[in-house]
Amino acid sequence: MIVVMKIGAPDAEIENVCDEIVKLGFKTHLSKGEEHTIIGVVGEKRGEARTTAMSRLAFMPGVDKVVPILDPFKLASRSSHPPNTVIKVGDAEIGGDDFAVMAGPCAIESHDQLYCAAETAKKCGCKIIRGGAFKARTSPYSFQGLGEEGLEIMKKVTDELGLKSVVEALSIQEIGIVAEYCDIIQIGARNMQNFALLKAAGKITKPVLLKRGMMSTIEELLLAAEYLISSGNPNVILCERGIRTFEKYTRNTLDISAVAVIKHLSHLPIIVDPTHAVGVWSYVAATSKAALAAGADGLLIEIHPDPASALCDGGQSLTLPNFEKLMQEMKPIAEAVGRKL
Repeated sequence: MIVVMKIGAPDAEIENVCDEIVKLGFKTHLSKGEEHTIIGVVGEKRGEARTTAMSRLAFMPGVDKVVPILDPFKLASRSSHPPNTVIKVGDAEIGGDDFAVMAGPCAIESHDQLYCAAETAKKCGCKIIRGGAFKARTSPYSFQGLGEEGLEIMKKVTDELGLKSVVEALSIQEIGIVAEYCDIIQIGARNMQNFALLKAAGKITKPVLLKRGMMSTIEELLLAAEYLISSGNPNVILCERGIRTFEKYTRNTLDISAVAVIKHLSHLPIIVDPTHAVGVWSYVAATSKAALAAGADGLLIEIHPDPASALCDGGQSLTLPNFEKLMQEMKPIAEAVGRKL
């Protein structure tokens, strides 16, 4: 349930309500809007205990109303937090008016490779660079990433160019080290329901980019986000990266409707990864434009100075000239839908 405070309710009344919620055996999550303050009430109590709590809270000074939330994802629900959540990473914003494009290679291979890609991305207006240091590969014989050496390269390049970074962590042990070097921690599709990893990521303060599992529903994605928020980290960025269907001409099927559905159900920002959705570089531009038009808050996109020699997923990466072309082509679309690119 949520407790909606009256407009202008003083801090003392808000604090009293929060204290009472804790006494009743629940946890509180505070959300202050321009007019109303909303207090999320989370806990395992059911039935009479929850009904009693709702009745007691409804009559406290400063309380406007107490509303039950029917969605299983309480804290990720728009009911608990009506305004859009905007996540700031340096001077970049995800979830606001900006359309945040995070570009870079699938895997960090060398300083020169990453610097070349990042320099082009910055020239095109990108403020956040993506790149993999630890790679989850289907085959154990495929390139697994440079590990901490890759993180050191990412840190050096982003410091040199004044950019921010997003890098995936594959395990609880990697969460801390990725957070030490990078600005956004990515949890990949294969780990979306790795609940121990979600709880660990929920205990850090840096933003977490959470990818939808390739065979997961929208509700399951939002419940995975709920693990992060309920563990203490409200800075969650959702990512639609395509789901596995019977179609064979693309790597996955981009569920573009998920953008609209999540915007309706949740306050969290949602970006799209067209690269992993389609898996073929020649389809990336069209799906990127579709994501922008559909209301996504940004893109996670793979670019490479020389895709033919890439150690990981070169066939789905845009060349740097193709990426520059795409960024130019998206500008009129962004203007038409009220976003800044």
